[in-house]
Amino acid sequence: MRSMPFETGPIRPVDEADSLLIRTTRGCPWTACTFCTLYKGMKFSIRSPKDIKKDIRAAREYFKGHPFETCFLQDGDSFVMDTGDLIQILTELKTAFPSLKQISSYGRARTMAEKSALEMKEIAGAGLNKLYCGMESGSGRVLKRVQKGITPEMIIQTAQMAREAGMHTTQFIILGLGGKELSRDHAQETARVLNRVNPDHIRVLTIGIKPGSGLEQEMNEGKFSLLSEAEIIAEQRTILENLETINSHYANHHAVDLLLEIRGQLPQDKERLLAVLDHFLGLPPDRQTNFILGRRLGYYHRLADMENELQYRFVEKQAQKIRDSNGSFEEIFHDLRRQVV
Repeated sequence: MRSMPFETGPIRPVDEADSLLIRTTRGCPWTACTFCTLYKGMKFSIRSPKDIKKDIRAAREYFKGHPFETCFLQDGDSFVMDTGDLIQILTELKTAFPSLKQISSYGRARTMAEKSALEMKEIAGAGLNKLYCGMESGSGRVLKRVQKGITPEMIIQTAQMAREAGMHTTQFIILGLGGKELSRDHAQETARVLNRVNPDHIRVLTIGIKPGSGLEQEMNEGKFSLLSEAEIIAEQRTILENLETINSHYANHHAVDLLLEIRGQLPQDKERLLAVLDHFLGLPPDRQTNFILGRRLGYYHRLADMENELQYRFVEKQAQKIRDSNGSFEEIFHDLRRQVV
């Protein structure tokens, strides 16, 4: 495949797999989060409107009339741009790719809070109509502990601003982020904030502590205790059980998540999703272990896959090898999780 004559960044949301990618910033303006190593060592910078426009024209030539309907602005936070500059870029994009129906970006609550309600409406009017927001947790204690640099009140305020401006929002949460110490607070407060925000989409991720992260150092020092896979699912159940009066689409949609069948529209699918979580939590310990190992090794996709007797026996052989070597299943499960990009 020929190289692209325009700059792209290292990441985009799962939902933007088929989108045009245009880089407005490099890196992230906030690199203190103890759970993240994505932009470690990368100096943050805002690209000039001139260079971004040049890339947009290069992309138009490269794709030669491809009818993109979605575009994602990379990297970590396009809202750090001057509002006038961002509107220029959005206008250029809509001109170069008239088929675009959606332009999206990550939206950091602290940065968005520095925009006025009028600026948010102007940005939305220029075409940026979807935001991916990493709230991670609704617990002020958890947010402070992982040095997220935002508060629950800030999450609620900026989400309401985005909604009033006419933007669709996706909120990301991370299961297990509070560790054993703050699991209940993390679950209950995350549900509380989501109820206030009522985002269009809730996207669930599962903690996998990356090598070199601040959270890894805390874990090694005994200051952070990982939840087991079953405890993470129980935590998710608490969150989901406490989601009320909202109509968000809720999904485990990333490879790092254990139960990918947890996907549906609230409130109508809530009981069905809780039933899936209860099914897993009600499995005998040996069958839970078999499913987790098979899922983490890529042999299972859904709980029903365990009904394939040959596949189940194959996974069980792998599990027995771990038992025979006195290996720790939870350590293996976590190691497999944190390898997922």
